[in-house]
Amino acid sequence: MSRPDTDLLQSLSPELSQRLKDFLDQALLGFIRPNSISQFAHHASELANFREAMAQKDSNDDEELLRSFREFIPTTNYEPYRPFVANFFATPCKESDVKNMFAPGLPYCLAVSSTTSGKAPKQFPIYPPARHLLHHPLYLSLCHSEGSTLSPSSLSFGQALEVELEDGHSSKVLPVCSVTVGFLRMQMDWHVEHDKDRIDLRVPGKTDPYAISLVKSYRAFFILNALFALADRRVTTIRFLFASVFVNFLQYVEDEWPLLVDCIEKGIIPDMENLDHLREPLEKHFTPNPVRAAELREIGPPGIQGWAVRVWPDLKKFIGITGGPAAASVPKVTHVLGPSVAMQSPCYGSSECYIGIPYLNGDPNTDFKVVPVDGVTEYLDVRSNEPSERVLSAWELVTGGHYEPVLTTRNGLWRYRIGDVVTVKGFAPDDGLPVINYLHRRDGSLGLAYGSTCTESQLTDAIVSASKRWIGQIIDFTVVADNRDTPVTYGYLVEIGGELGKDAKMATQQTFEDLMKNNEYHMAFWQGRARKPTIRIVERGTFTEYRKQKCDKANISMGQVKVPIVLSDPSFKEWLLQKVVTEL
Repeated sequence: MSRPDTDLLQSLSPELSQRLKDFLDQALLGFIRPNSISQFAHHASELANFREAMAQKDSNDDEELLRSFREFIPTTNYEPYRPFVANFFATPCKESDVKNMFAPGLPYCLAVSSTTSGKAPKQFPIYPPARHLLHHPLYLSLCHSEGSTLSPSSLSFGQALEVELEDGHSSKVLPVCSVTVGFLRMQMDWHVEHDKDRIDLRVPGKTDPYAISLVKSYRAFFILNALFALADRRVTTIRFLFASVFVNFLQYVEDEWPLLVDCIEKGIIPDMENLDHLREPLEKHFTPNPVRAAELREIGPPGIQGWAVRVWPDLKKFIGITGGPAAASVPKVTHVLGPSVAMQSPCYGSSECYIGIPYLNGDPNTDFKVVPVDGVTEYLDVRSNEPSERVLSAWELVTGGHYEPVLTTRNGLWRYRIGDVVTVKGFAPDDGLPVINYLHRRDGSLGLAYGSTCTESQLTDAIVSASKRWIGQIIDFTVVADNRDTPVTYGYLVEIGGELGKDAKMATQQTFEDLMKNNEYHMAFWQGRARKPTIRIVERGTFTEYRKQKCDKANISMGQVKVPIVLSDPSFKEWLLQKVVTEL
């Protein structure tokens, strides 16, 4: 579908720049003033200079507070927060020990990061925003739709932390879950203690009954979501956090097609692992539908272009992240959806903070307007040659520049570095807020022995281009260090859908030529310190199993697991190499 021409400003006028500064200053004050009372603000060594400066000034003076923040708050990573977060996992955990830890009061939940690297997950306390903000587009988990929405939501969580309240008689339960699950629970006012009371619930406008959200088995979760979605002809919106997870969903539909259609015809819930007490409430919402089953049999499983619109004739929109690790799945998604379905990303952000909403006057898949709702974003210039990285405000950015976002958040993070690299596409004409595109992880390159650092986006673009011409439809991929020969090189592990292209071996040469556009790699190759990349095909279902294992291992939401572009976890690397079926 055609996109409107962008209306973005390439630079800010002095008047708009001042308006933007005033707006962001007020937003920043709205975060740092209340969070200055927190235990972290009072005790973290990283904020010592800030505390000392404010002790000598009028703490009620907004200008002094902003000036001290910008002068004395350094950029931070997770390590300073780690010992403070650990207090929530103490046994017993008393309210007096964790109250006002990062922001006023107690958090609603602890969000767990999606851990694409081999490192341990990080936890971030999430505090309830003002009620009117819960339905801001930045946070919205369930979008409004005229018909039904296919949006698998897992409400399962790895841990439930019990905080003993100060009254000495009651306690508060804090789930440890993904940030999307946490906000969905807040929006719907679904507290963990009452999960069982809602087990018969059917949320209006959603294809899946509430009980599916409590299913802990990865396979059962997706097959049951597929069952109820296929039975519902009224779907107008499909929403997955990542486009690659939708492809994962489609694989289950394809593999289990006869079973799914038979169950729809007869109105039965299939035998699935670990359903237990959830089977009965699911059966209440599922009745025989032989007419729908006959319609589905005539259409057949996913394969033809526009399959989704044939299954759901009213389908209008797909919402899901299509950049970064999910980029390789886009051709498969667009093939299944067909040209009539509009696509857009849900938002840009991380477990630490929601950052930007889709900019609908540009490309809603890649353009994000940075809004100061969950936090205020500052920036580091990744191309700067300055010995110490200077933190830039939004009004100091340059169109086309590459920056790392630095976040000061409602949940009590102070100038926190998230490690992404974004580029500024321009500035919104109404309020001057920057509109950005995500590029790659700042530390996501695979630094090999010869020092070459192709970025995640370069590695992705190379294999996506090669797949379109030579390999076939990519389901998923990752890159590992291939040290079977010297020097070590980029080793692609790729899963495809359908048949391998007859000239697939040409893909290695094309991938090599694309990577040679990186100056460091180009120089290393001609100096004999690098060699061509390798491409190995893994068996069907490999990355579905990877997600399942990752989900089980890290206790994170089923829809949140993404396959890293660069895989550093040695145990998963070894496991993936055992799945190789051929090399190009």
